Amino acid sequence: MNKDQYCHYSLISSLSPKIFSSSFATMRNVTSNRRLSLKVLPFLIPLYHLFLHFFPIPITGDFLPLYNPTDIYTVNCGASGNLKARDNRIWTGDTNSGFSLIAQNEASVISKAAKPSPSVDPVPFATARLSRFQFAYKFPVTDGQKFIRLHFYPSSVAGFDRSKAFFSVKSGGYTLLNNFSASLAADARGDETVSREFCVNFKQGEKTLDITFTPTASDPDAYAFINGIEIVSMPDYLYYTPPQNGGFQFIGQNNIFRVETEYALEMVYRLNVGGRFISPMEDTGMFRTWDEDDDYCVKLAFVPANSSIDLKFTQQPEYTAPPDIYRTARTMGNNKTENMGYNLTWVLPVDSGFNYLLRLHFCEFQPEIREQHDREFTIFIANQTAENHADVISWSGGNGVPTYRDYGVMMESDQGRKKRQFYIQLHPNPDWRTRYNDAILNGIELFKVSKFDNSLAGPNPEPPPPIQSASPKNYDTELVAIVGGMVACGVAVWTLG
Repeated sequence: MNKDQYCHYSLISSLSPKIFSSSFATMRNVTSNRRLSLKVLPFLIPLYHLFLHFFPIPITGDFLPLYNPTDIYTVNCGASGNLKARDNRIWTGDTNSGFSLIAQNEASVISKAAKPSPSVDPVPFATARLSRFQFAYKFPVTDGQKFIRLHFYPSSVAGFDRSKAFFSVKSGGYTLLNNFSASLAADARGDETVSREFCVNFKQGEKTLDITFTPTASDPDAYAFINGIEIVSMPDYLYYTPPQNGGFQFIGQNNIFRVETEYALEMVYRLNVGGRFISPMEDTGMFRTWDEDDDYCVKLAFVPANSSIDLKFTQQPEYTAPPDIYRTARTMGNNKTENMGYNLTWVLPVDSGFNYLLRLHFCEFQPEIREQHDREFTIFIANQTAENHADVISWSGGNGVPTYRDYGVMMESDQGRKKRQFYIQLHPNPDWRTRYNDAILNGIELFKVSKFDNSLAGPNPEPPPPIQSASPKNYDTELVAIVGGMVACGVAVWTLG
């Protein structure tokens, strides 16, 4: 991949570089009563967020990714040729490309969806491949662990109502989605598009990585569709447990937890705690997306940052997470009495009946936290104690050294409920254990682990309540002049105008 396709974003401050590199780096200083006091005025915190979120600037040139995938496919389904997305990534149409598309019915047509949203990137969401029959993609890839990302824009076109798209997706013997409804998934979150990310291990001897889409057989009107597909190699054992590694803590269980290469994973949450959204082009070369955590943190606590710290990657590879993950965080604040009375909490809704891999990212970047026991706290996961003496300096070996901790978590089925609340809670330890009564967290990654039947499929969200409308939209009437009588074919391609 051309290095100019990668861009690096850095924070700028037109107020004063010293405010952002110095004041926020030392947001709290040492006081005689062992409390961290704010060194900047409170109004600078929202001002800092303003710059952090709205003033990233692109820097091109010599910046190269920290990891170069051996396999990269970005497939613009239903399109032909190469098209550039808004983030400058190049997507290849699935017509006459370097991979195979196999469908039970080879016929296809081109149609247009009604009123495309300007907020939706035309690449890859402007076109899609649809079918009332099974179809599959076959990708020649090298051995190893891969990301599979599926992108959906549930939009009605003539003959294909968005509410009728129910289908399964399988790859390499794993059921990634079953009876999946992209429209229900999008409506439940209030989003226009839906993306799903999976991790699979492509074994030696397999010829191609296959992704198969099958409409739900019980519904004669059901169809399958896909707008975009990504396949990206990842470093060996980035998320899987290396053979020489003994595993890690299985919360509430007596045995250890290992993520074997026989499992498939689904990324459920990837959060930049206390920081801004990080786009795929700002990742370390694997095109991961890191969301803000504001919607999941119960009490939006202090957000110290140190944009100028020279991170030292001595405990993990530099590609593990973008540097910005370790330059922002959430802490509890400088009120010792208040801190001891509550937990810094994140609540993440998840599918019940699965095991999960939780990865917590840490980095102590405030200059006053340099020694063991300077900041020690307790970690609760799924309402159970995971760490009684969490000490980032002890884990990492020093200030400015990123590290992470993995945990296995079982989320049992709960009386038939589709979802359960996954709690992550931090609580400061008492004076006799720590110098500062505080806690810190920089990043969260949460993955669903496939079951013994190789399934990752969870239930669809409940349909939203019906909306009364005096003039309901009629997609068939709106599109008849565009598609004519061609929608009877088994596989269709639609295009946003």
